[in-house]
Amino acid sequence: MREPPPHVDDADVLAEVRRAWDDAVERVVYHPVGFGAHHWVAFVGARARLFVTYDDSDPGELADVAAAYAGATALRDSGLEFVLAPLPAAAGGATVAFAGGALSCTPWRDGTSDEPLDLPWTTEVLRRLHGTAPPAGIPRWRPKVDPDFAEATARLVREDWGPGPYADEARDAVRRHLDDIARWTMAYHRLGAVARDRTWVAAHGEPHQANQLRTDDGRFLIDWDTLRLAPAEVDLRVLVEAGAIPDQVGADPAMIDLFDLEWRLDEISQYAAWFSAPHRGTRDDEIAFAGLREELARP
Repeated sequence: MREPPPHVDDADVLAEVRRAWDDAVERVVYHPVGFGAHHWVAFVGARARLFVTYDDSDPGELADVAAAYAGATALRDSGLEFVLAPLPAAAGGATVAFAGGALSCTPWRDGTSDEPLDLPWTTEVLRRLHGTAPPAGIPRWRPKVDPDFAEATARLVREDWGPGPYADEARDAVRRHLDDIARWTMAYHRLGAVARDRTWVAAHGEPHQANQLRTDDGRFLIDWDTLRLAPAEVDLRVLVEAGAIPDQVGADPAMIDLFDLEWRLDEISQYAAWFSAPHRGTRDDEIAFAGLREELARP
């Protein structure tokens, strides 16, 4: 996120990081990267030591985050050196309750995220990940929108949105696509039923280039909060989008369709909630509005 959460103070983040992870940390600086969670860099002197993440979600989602992080640690310990997993807190577990959400810390690594996707590397690490026994306790995949999502969205657009500079335009854009949303939702749940009969694996969930970090010590997959026991295609989709032929990477085209629909519907759901609530026209709002328009309009 480009702006820090208004209800969280840097001094409180610093105090919690020092208490739960590393009392040598001297300061934290907000890091405007990614979209969804908030991040800080924790420093000792001039050297970055920790990448701090604040997840502000409902209790069920935070429990899944904690379980996913525990699974990432197990995968790293099993020999998957490309897993950059969070560090355990002093009291155990990878997250601590903080400001109505959860805080976690990952070792800092200097590096860059590549464009476009490194297809050979990603193909190989996904083969290894999916071939590893899933850690006990990781969350199971479940549909991200309910079967009545289209009906609920139709009710939502009959209400006033905002206030905020994108409220009316966002509501009108969603309203114009209600028939599409109904069709997409029906297809999504039909394919979700098919997915129950597939073999499920430990899947990262979002192994695209923004969640890959190239460093002097090697290349890593990062952001393991999306780790799930799921059909492999939730990960293989990024390979197909980068030009891989589904048969060559072991992907079922129907399951690729499932997770393409899931991405679209989940984005629409989140952005509809975003712009139906008060907003101020920040850089994050601008990015979210562009994301909403893209998901409504793309083929």
